[in-house]
Amino acid sequence: MTKTNTKITLPTENCETCPAFYTLEQMGFKIGNFDRVVALAGNPNTGKSTLFNALTGLKQHTGNWPGKTVTRAEGGYQFNGVRYKLVDLPGTYSLLSASQDEEVARDFILFGQPDCTIVVTDATALERNLNLVMQVMEITDRVVVALNLMDEARRKGLEVDARSLSRDLGVPAVPISARTGEGIHTLLATVADVINGDIKTKPLRVEGTPEFQKAVRELVPMIEQLAPGVPNARWLAIRLLDGDAKVQQALLSGELAQRVARQKQADVQFSRKMSVEGRQ
Repeated sequence: MTKTNTKITLPTENCETCPAFYTLEQMGFKIGNFDRVVALAGNPNTGKSTLFNALTGLKQHTGNWPGKTVTRAEGGYQFNGVRYKLVDLPGTYSLLSASQDEEVARDFILFGQPDCTIVVTDATALERNLNLVMQVMEITDRVVVALNLMDEARRKGLEVDARSLSRDLGVPAVPISARTGEGIHTLLATVADVINGDIKTKPLRVEGTPEFQKAVRELVPMIEQLAPGVPNARWLAIRLLDGDAKVQQALLSGELAQRVARQKQADVQFSRKMSVEGRQ
């Protein structure tokens, strides 16, 4: 029996016809030699930057988001032969666009359409972190919750049942300590499984009253008509019902439709490649 070497080609989304990549380029990111995009979200002081640095090491760039004074950080890591670009979003308590930080984080998750969003939480103060988790899950199904500072939680005598939390939220919750490296491999494996579809997520979403649900159903087709191809018309409908003036203005002015149309442009020449090695 003759053994032959067969080159395995990884499925990649690094192509000019993938709409999310044009949006990433417009947001100032150098689209290059990577296979997946992962967003890193979280409240301030949850250890998000520590996790970002632990994963990317020296393979990172910083700057400002285009047209904003908000700092932008991107880096790369490699896991099981797949190259990931990691985008560190501004630390924020919500995605309601009350500040530039919130607007940047919301727009990236909605329009950048990352393959997965890791929401970093503080295991010692989990309840106040879940507001952001719930808001991210309203926008995207591909979410992994990182329960950071587990070493601190144990030191304070706190117990966090990650299995029950995963069941209740409908997305994986992984205990980690970014400072010591505890659980990092499991976190990266979980992110890979969510992206590949090996882990199926079903995020918990608040349905509201029957009247609220009826209003959302009526608004969704109107939004889709104003901005064909918009990534998440249901979330935009909820924002309108909550009185989000910026979303309303973006819809009525045509800004949202223009943004969606830009996503679909295929004739984009991307910038120089970024080679990532990262840590296994």
